Amino acid sequence: MKKVKVVTLVLKEFIGNKVPHYAILSHTWGDEEVTLQDMMTNEAMGSKGYEKVRNACTVAAVDEFEYIWIDTCCIDKTSSAELSEALNSMYRWYEEAKQCYAYLEDVPRGTIDRRLGRLNDNTIDWLRKSRWFTRGWTLQELIAPSTVIFLDREWRAIGSKSTLQELISEITRIPGGFLLGDDLGHASIAQRMSWASKRETTRVEDRAYCLTGLFGIYMPMLYGEGERAFIRLQEEIIRISDDHSLFAWRSTENHGGILATSPVQVLQSFIVRK
Repeated sequence: MKKVKVVTLVLKEFIGNKVPHYAILSHTWGDEEVTLQDMMTNEAMGSKGYEKVRNACTVAAVDEFEYIWIDTCCIDKTSSAELSEALNSMYRWYEEAKQCYAYLEDVPRGTIDRRLGRLNDNTIDWLRKSRWFTRGWTLQELIAPSTVIFLDREWRAIGSKSTLQELISEITRIPGGFLLGDDLGHASIAQRMSWASKRETTRVEDRAYCLTGLFGIYMPMLYGEGERAFIRLQEEIIRISDDHSLFAWRSTENHGGILATSPVQVLQSFIVRK
């Protein structure tokens, strides 16, 4: 597992159990994101992606962390084996992080309504519309860590998963208990699938891969298989679970199988059953 040293912005690899306490970043990808190779050659200095890494390191350093993990530059994506291992380990890495920073690049500087003791209505509206709440991978990045600190565009804290629990639950349709650490096993398969139904991923396969951690599944990442990835995810779930809610879905399309081809189909059936 590679991490960025927050003072020097140099990558360091840790093997086995010799992993120091670390912070972790959750964000939506944009232009000029830096890769591991960029960090090692310093070719990305001055880019938007490098500034994001530098700012994340600054925030982590203030909170006295020595290392931070950032998905864009801590995985060697030129290695299919390392990429597959990282995607399968991602949920655990977020879960084991001492603190997660959720950077909401599209949310302007947040302000507190001192009279009410909470974020003002304008900031709340921006939070509701943030792209971070629409992406597939950020679902596990919200649920897995025990502590999530939300940062606005200027890298200022606007609240935590705990203090904003009610609002986040409303935005995501995830019951507050599961946001704050309740055993996910108490949520049915269909319910967990429904949380991802309105989230998007750049690649079709990631609609499945981004959910493996929520179900305790490890599976090979085979980009190019398309919707088959979501079928494989469900097949793996069937192997370890006797929760039949996975089969209680309906669709106007007939693809000749008993398994859904996307979380959207599972959501439709989950709503009907509720």
